[in-house]
Amino acid sequence: MAIQAPPHESFRRRDLVEGLARSIARASEALGPIRIMHVCGTHERSVHRFGLRALLPASLRIVAGPGCPVCICPLSDLAAARDLALRPGVLLASFGDMLNVPGPEGSLADARSLGASLRVVYSVMDAVSLARAHPEKEIVFFSIGFETTTAPTAATLAGLEGSGLRNFSLISSNRVIPEALDYLLSTGELSPDALLLPGHVSVIIGSEAYAGLVERHRLPCAIAGFEPVDILSGILAILEQKLEGRARVHNSYSRAVLPQGNVRARDFVSRVYEPCDAVWRGLGMVPGSGLRLRAAFSGYDAQRKFGLASSSEPEERPAGCLCPRVMVGLEEPEGCPLFGRGCVPERPVGPCMVSDEGTCRIRYEYAERP
Repeated sequence: MAIQAPPHESFRRRDLVEGLARSIARASEALGPIRIMHVCGTHERSVHRFGLRALLPASLRIVAGPGCPVCICPLSDLAAARDLALRPGVLLASFGDMLNVPGPEGSLADARSLGASLRVVYSVMDAVSLARAHPEKEIVFFSIGFETTTAPTAATLAGLEGSGLRNFSLISSNRVIPEALDYLLSTGELSPDALLLPGHVSVIIGSEAYAGLVERHRLPCAIAGFEPVDILSGILAILEQKLEGRARVHNSYSRAVLPQGNVRARDFVSRVYEPCDAVWRGLGMVPGSGLRLRAAFSGYDAQRKFGLASSSEPEERPAGCLCPRVMVGLEEPEGCPLFGRGCVPERPVGPCMVSDEGTCRIRYEYAERP
């Protein structure tokens, strides 16, 4: 019996990749310089993992935008999490990436030496399980992420209605992508010629969620998955739109993304959360880009439960750190004077060097060093 290749192998076939690269080169010749921005840390990692930039013509640049939720988590939320972790009787449950994010008073990991109570979890359900296993403690989940992680958190909170679980709450540091892109494009903070849209987020919100963005800014867009054929197909679809003088959302990830997205997941999010203005680290206040718990779920709001004062993040960064410019594609990590010198994954200066989805961390891991 013939052995079947894993499903992803068909999206890594050399003949398909080479054919797409040739088509991209031909289209690029007729267009001249073009700058395509993605807003997904997994896209950046795949581009490096598969060496895709080496297949593209010099006139075509792929730059990384604000697609790392750990990187854009504001200092005010980090400070709130640190505050709660240091309080007696409170156990902070957090994704592992957040523990090493630097802040003015140190990271969450640094707070351990001061007695902070921390536990790394892999999902909101892990945090709920901790609350059930430790009724004597207040369990606070540090909820970060874009639509991909927001949906399961919303579904979990909806499922807790009537459960009587009173020792669980969360810090809501969730953000939404389309509204942030719309605002940043409107202010001129981003200046790409086209957008490669995130696959994971689009599975939840669907391709139709970007219609207003495209209509207002007339930017060609393509939703792409994370295999070489996915990404190159998305790039080619963008170039074809440019050649035709059109701007629309092309779905190059139709095996996972529907026009309407995951309707049930979206319903959970709209039931549990409502939109709000929110701070993005390095970018400042972005209108309509955040999510806060609706009144019916306010009992799970840790800031409200523990009387934490809300604050806007000061425009603060360590001297020489270019993370805010890296996050909007205005600077490459290699242009930062701290990159690979004073700032490395073991001793990050800026948030972009912390997460597996951070642009600086990815570039550092794949850099050619002696």
